[in-house]
Amino acid sequence: MRVLIFGATGMVGQGVLRECLADPEVEEVVTVGRSATGAEHPKLHEIVHRDMSNCIGIEADLAGFDACLYCLGVSSSGMKESDYERVTYGFTLAAAEVLSRLNPGMTFIYVSGAGTDGTEQGRIMWARIKGRTENALLRLPLKAYMFRPGLIEPMDGIRSKTPIYQIFYSVAKPLLPLLRRAFPNQVITTKELGLAMLAVARQGYGKRILEMRDLRAVVQR
Repeated sequence: MRVLIFGATGMVGQGVLRECLADPEVEEVVTVGRSATGAEHPKLHEIVHRDMSNCIGIEADLAGFDACLYCLGVSSSGMKESDYERVTYGFTLAAAEVLSRLNPGMTFIYVSGAGTDGTEQGRIMWARIKGRTENALLRLPLKAYMFRPGLIEPMDGIRSKTPIYQIFYSVAKPLLPLLRRAFPNQVITTKELGLAMLAVARQGYGKRILEMRDLRAVVQR
């Protein structure tokens, strides 16, 4: 299986990349991002692409993939709606539309979030824009799956690039394993999320929008 990862330098993306490199069924992993991951592995190839609003100049490198694991995203904290929409909706669709043309029918897994507003009408800005992004992806000729994780616990030394999140994780680190055991349908690890993405990329799933209970079911099957 050839896998493409967008956003492999972020907290979720790092976990997904780690699981892809460890999986013997994944023959090649290609990352696309504005900076290199710093990882080294025989089956890893990296594409540094500064302008994520389009795929001009890299289209030739995006063909022939079985799955795209799209982990690129930002926190909406302190962002104007137009800026958050440009990254969340604009960047995602710029990639997905090209991939649907170059790899029709490929599996495309988008990391969304618990509480996403599929009606696109709610008051919460990030949830509304995430919902619009999900709906647009589901209309493309892709096997698109929306992952809606809740609280994500970083594993294997992975750190968040968002300062406020890193402060939270530093303070909450001793509690997160306890919360995960007590509330398994509310907390998921970066490792479990990576394994779930690979499982759905290989086998699919009966629903296109996977809430936390579905993600937990995928990990446990």
